[in-house]
Amino acid sequence: MADTSKIQGAPSLIDSARIEWKLGKYGVGQGRDLKNPSVWQRTQEYRRAQASRLIPLEKKDIRNRLPAGEYHLSRKVDGELAVLWFEDGQALLVNPGGTVRVGLPLLADAAKKLAKAKVKSALIAGELYYRHPDGRRARVADASSAARAPGSQEDLDRLCLAVFDVLEVDGEQTPAKHADSYARITKLFAGKDRIHPVDAVTIKSAEEIEQYFTDWVEGQGSEGLVLRSDSTGSYKLKPRHNLDVAVIGFTEGTEDRKGMLHDLLCAVMRKDGSFQILGRVGNGFSDAARRALLSDLKDMTAASDYAEIGDGHIAYQMVRPELVIEISCLDLISSTTRGGGIDKMVLSYDDKAHRYAPLRKFPLASLISPVFVRKRDDKRVNATDVRAQQLSDLIEIASLEKDARTYTLPKSQVLRREVYVKTLKGQTAVRKLLLWKTNKEEDGEFPAFVLHYTDYSPTRKEPLSREIRVSNSRAQIDSLWKEFHSENIVKGWNPA
Repeated sequence: MADTSKIQGAPSLIDSARIEWKLGKYGVGQGRDLKNPSVWQRTQEYRRAQASRLIPLEKKDIRNRLPAGEYHLSRKVDGELAVLWFEDGQALLVNPGGTVRVGLPLLADAAKKLAKAKVKSALIAGELYYRHPDGRRARVADASSAARAPGSQEDLDRLCLAVFDVLEVDGEQTPAKHADSYARITKLFAGKDRIHPVDAVTIKSAEEIEQYFTDWVEGQGSEGLVLRSDSTGSYKLKPRHNLDVAVIGFTEGTEDRKGMLHDLLCAVMRKDGSFQILGRVGNGFSDAARRALLSDLKDMTAASDYAEIGDGHIAYQMVRPELVIEISCLDLISSTTRGGGIDKMVLSYDDKAHRYAPLRKFPLASLISPVFVRKRDDKRVNATDVRAQQLSDLIEIASLEKDARTYTLPKSQVLRREVYVKTLKGQTAVRKLLLWKTNKEEDGEFPAFVLHYTDYSPTRKEPLSREIRVSNSRAQIDSLWKEFHSENIVKGWNPA
């Protein structure tokens, strides 16, 4: 970590001693280290609210499912959701996962524009994206790569923020009408600088929506469209994605659907040859296809040391990974509303024993509105035809290149260990406090710190009791240590 005294202009909105400086004045911190951590909480709340409000649609739904009315239509940018926090003439970005970015050129641009407008404080929502010099479509992986490990100042200069909403300006909440909110955005961030309003228009007909979908999405390669109406709701309009996947399990229908397939469990193959569960698909089959597939799959059953549970708490019957199908989905979601990864189990398969075994969970994605398209008799179950990289071509997925078979986690580090004893009725009682740093917090499944308290008293009915506390904050875990120590290590207890 760089010496923060050498970083000029490090914002006071975050504890600068906790910033990891990446390149020049650009650094990355954590939401918990903000001087006002509620900004991170509001970012998460905003993400959850938006995810629940935006109804996914595809092009054919424009005339069938979209209510008639006037809509504010905006271009969906393929980037990372971020909230810009501006206060005391300083600006930084916070994403729902708690990553804080400081020192980006776009933040200096934002601070100048907001100060010029005499704004004192603001929370502004936008999409952090990478603007390619040749004008090709922005991809979230490009923005994430440049922000995580910038190769040059040019990488930082090309990170932009397309603003699409206002959470708060000088204590005033978002305007009730989205049109008013967008008007404020265009007034504050007019132009096509590194921070700018998202491309948007007001439309009144299905024909206009179809035309913009044709021009912006199909013609220019934009990720999709967002439609907002104060009277009929909000929608995201995207093209469907097609994927080739391996079938690794199935469930059968019940009652009047007995003898018919209910749904399929699908997986993609990682480079190491392991299978990662992607999700299930139960739509798009004719009744004839459901009968035929069920008959075929019953002849392909395999054993498994791992059970995946489907609808009605019924476990999938696993099958040999021999069948490839094409599916389509309306969207792929790679993070939760809090910004965490969506982890899916990775399985090994023993060809000789016809048996699956669990390896570990790794980040992948969730399917939105998956539909069966067809069997792919021209494809085989291998790391090319059903490759996991089909997903990373569309969205960013962490750890996809890691070998699930050999992956090992960093070793934990003991920070403090204290043992105390006391003699009771001629027998020795023991109380122990142990604090360690897992060094696995970046994996997503582990806390950064663990405090373990052990109380052994041979005279009790239950001699041994244990308590565990976890935290991602060193300050908080140290406070818990002091609390446990003061409550349990009292007079009569002596260091061992």
